[in-house]
Amino acid sequence: MRMSQTSENRMRETNKRQGGRETARSRCRSLLLVTAHCSLLTLFLLTAHCALLADARAQIVTDKTVASVTNGSRATPDLITYSDLVWQLAIEPDTPFADKPSPENLNRALRSLEDQVLVLQEARKLPSADTPEARKDRDEEVKKRRDELAQMLGSEARLRERMTRVGLTSEQLDSILRDRVMVDKYFDFRFRAFVVIPPKEISDRYNETYGRERNSGRLVPTIEEVRSRIEEKLRVEKIAAEIDAFVDNLRDQPGTEIVVLSPVGEGSKQ
Repeated sequence: MRMSQTSENRMRETNKRQGGRETARSRCRSLLLVTAHCSLLTLFLLTAHCALLADARAQIVTDKTVASVTNGSRATPDLITYSDLVWQLAIEPDTPFADKPSPENLNRALRSLEDQVLVLQEARKLPSADTPEARKDRDEEVKKRRDELAQMLGSEARLRERMTRVGLTSEQLDSILRDRVMVDKYFDFRFRAFVVIPPKEISDRYNETYGRERNSGRLVPTIEEVRSRIEEKLRVEKIAAEIDAFVDNLRDQPGTEIVVLSPVGEGSKQ
């Protein structure tokens, strides 16, 4: 039995509407899947980005001021930071390298840098040559000091490794060495050129060193054979004693103020 034309038209219309609804449902499911996928992807990217930011923050070491030093000759004091202490220890050949220095070593480095800053402040009072020749001489002396430091540490590669591990750049190292050159030149000007070793001190040191060996059957050098060596040793000792007394006096003189703002001893936070 054949359906009437009207019935067939109604059935086709019904199927068309149902097909449209299925297509619409399919499109909705696709849209939901895409939306869900995008949400998950966005969440993943945000999570990964936050993790990267956290890692980046973990690698940043915030520096801090440990002490301020002034001898009263300048309006503002010089500052010593925690990085300065770590860098000082990193370039000491006789100090074993440590990622986390001990409080004892940090305090020793702090005391050393306090003394150096006080001497630098005194050295700045003197007129300094700023000619091209003088700058060239200073640069050559800094390079020489850097080469000597690398040799004492074992190699240039060992020096660079230490510098990298403590975040010390080549420019910063040159600045540290330039300060040391300035300190040494100041000591040359104030002490080394004026130290005189009397002959009696040389003979007294000779007798102290070799007097007991004269009747021991050992071969004992004459005073003339060792005079220059003894004189140089006495010179070094006398200069060191005068420098120690000079620095102690700088610490005690009116106007000197050393303020430890962030202790680096036991129980302090690094």
